[in-house]
Amino acid sequence: MAAKIKDHLGTDAELVRSSGGVFEVTLDGALVYSKKITGQFPNEDALLVELSRRAGRA
Repeated sequence: MAAKIKDHLGTDAELVRSSGGVFEVTLDGALVYSKKITGQFPNEDALLVELSRRAGRA
């Protein structure tokens, strides 16, 4: 996912190790997606679109 973010947005993603299957994506401190909340991994394409939108690149 980090590589796809880099390719799509041209910015590096910071990977933060965690435990318990937590997978969260934030942008500028705001939660964009949480596997902990939804119980599933995100659709990668939909997540990239949402990140682009929130970054003002959509």
